[in-house]
Amino acid sequence: MSTAEAFFKVLVVDDSNTIRRSAEIFLKQGGHEVLLAEDGFDALAKVNDFQPQLIFCDILMPKLDGYQTCAIIKRNPHFSDTPIVMLSSKDGVFDKARGRMVGCQEYLTKPFTKDQLLQAVRQFGKVTSAAI
Repeated sequence: MSTAEAFFKVLVVDDSNTIRRSAEIFLKQGGHEVLLAEDGFDALAKVNDFQPQLIFCDILMPKLDGYQTCAIIKRNPHFSDTPIVMLSSKDGVFDKARGRMVGCQEYLTKPFTKDQLLQAVRQFGKVTSAAI
């Protein structure tokens, strides 16, 4: 099975129900297994049990923002190689650089399209396919 045809376990972390549900619909249409988290603490509680192969994480969230969430996930040796794609309405150079500093692989600006989301899965699925 090629990477493009493979399905992946994807965690979507966003405090917006609309964004979570849109991402879930797009990803499920692409054949992927999806788990949703409404904030960074929720994501941290679910990541060990779900073992996602890719994480989409909003930056601006209450309590624990996306940068902090990404940094904590990346500190866990089991998830240090799990690709994280940041989601944000901010697309400044500083925001993207800060995302790279905490370990994210890519940065998608909201609103994203179905094609952008599925392209990110195809791009980073290559990284995780060896772990399947």
